[in-house]
Amino acid sequence: MKIFLDTADVDLISKYYGTGLIDGVTTNPTLIRKSGQEPEEVYRKIALLGIDDISMEIVTDDANEFLQEGRRLKEKFGEITTIKVPCTPQGLRGCKLLSDEKIRVNVTLIFSAAQAVLASKAGAAYVSPFVGRVDDNSFDGLNLIKQIADIYEKQSRLYNFVDTEILSASIRDVGSVSKSFENGAGIVTMPPTVFEKMYNHILTDKGLDLFQKDWETVNALKI
Repeated sequence: MKIFLDTADVDLISKYYGTGLIDGVTTNPTLIRKSGQEPEEVYRKIALLGIDDISMEIVTDDANEFLQEGRRLKEKFGEITTIKVPCTPQGLRGCKLLSDEKIRVNVTLIFSAAQAVLASKAGAAYVSPFVGRVDDNSFDGLNLIKQIADIYEKQSRLYNFVDTEILSASIRDVGSVSKSFENGAGIVTMPPTVFEKMYNHILTDKGLDLFQKDWETVNALKI
């Protein structure tokens, strides 16, 4: 299981990467614009923290531009580079060109199992089903992960075919994190607010309070 943060806030990434529990970062132009910085400056700052995997989005719908920009970013940032492309005909063509050059690709905006099949055929390292957005459109986003995982598992078992990991995206609550892993995702990317909430449970808080009171009682008896 891997946990990625979906943010462009370098301070928050630094804070949570320090827990030793964060494996990578996904971001997009909208998140970066909100930070008031340039994308490659943000990538540089994230890289300096020691993050091993950064999804970097290229805004185009031309396969050759995906290839050229992907090459440039890989040259600049090295093995931490993952290129994000959308699940469009040009995006998938770009994925194939990039993957043929051993450049890691994350195919995003996955809303069906059929799209995940095409992305895997194009050589995607990751496919990103958008769980929350699927739910918004009256489909079951978590069940979509299960459908994709079942297809990949069967193809891998029968034909040793699939090397693509499922990266569950558009996560809005803690329950969707554990369910994503249960349904077959290898990676879940989430906002820092959701990651923080993963720690929290009322029974844990009550248990800690009880432990503290017991400890204070024991120390009082020693006096």
